[in-house]
Amino acid sequence: MPLDNAREFSLSRTAMKAELLDAETELRLAYAWRDERDEAALHRLITAYMRLAISMASKFKRYGAPMNDLIQEAGLGLMKAADKFDPDRGVRFSTYAVWWIKASIQDYVMRNWSMVRTGSTSSQKSLFFNMRRVQARLERESAAAGEVLDKHQMRQMISTEIGVPLHDVEMMEGRLSGSDYSLNATQSAEDEGREWIDALVDESAQAEQTVEHSHDTEQLREWLLSALNSLNERERFIVRERKLRDQPRTLESLGDELNLSKERVRQLEAAAFGKMRKALENQSREVHHFLV
Repeated sequence: MPLDNAREFSLSRTAMKAELLDAETELRLAYAWRDERDEAALHRLITAYMRLAISMASKFKRYGAPMNDLIQEAGLGLMKAADKFDPDRGVRFSTYAVWWIKASIQDYVMRNWSMVRTGSTSSQKSLFFNMRRVQARLERESAAAGEVLDKHQMRQMISTEIGVPLHDVEMMEGRLSGSDYSLNATQSAEDEGREWIDALVDESAQAEQTVEHSHDTEQLREWLLSALNSLNERERFIVRERKLRDQPRTLESLGDELNLSKERVRQLEAAAFGKMRKALENQSREVHHFLV
């Protein structure tokens, strides 16, 4: 017997031998864990309902996940339920735990169905776990009525039946249509070993683009330094403080430091930019066209 199957059988056998809790005992254990953090009570509560977790995990085997992993996720959901269970609400623990176990298993299945994130919203979960069942029922009903539904009609009916947008149905249909394929797989026997990854467009900058960008950046830097050198010391100070700092200073703060009015600082700033513009225009016709 394979190791995984042996482990699964051992877990199931142990769970089936666990005690059955009556409502009073269940309530007492829940209070002991909530109020006193009694780990022995928690262990007894979890062990008693592990058969429920295993039973629910078995219902998801058709999604291709290993049964041991499903049981593990079901156990995690059971422990979350025990930690959040409020015995004062008057609800049996098994009824409450079902929701946590199911949510934990569903999240695991959807995470591992595809490398592409399938989705985690309530509508996407509902689609993932119900779309095929609903589609099969609709196909049976239409066949019994002598009707033939095309793909668009079927998607619309599924959208209405489950209560989700049509585009969600179309997206999920594509993701459920098949498993992931490796980009290193060959496209066909006729392509002489050409892999799918060879068909991907390289969106990174090409060598000539990198060199051209570096050259242009250096040229622009030289032009700006030359334009700054055309200013007097006070104008360079204003431009530097207003435009070259991470946190530009206000006209008012510069005016206080230079003993000038805020309006006069603004005029000096405008004049300095005018000088820089003229200096840049004289550098190159390309700069002139850019500034026009």
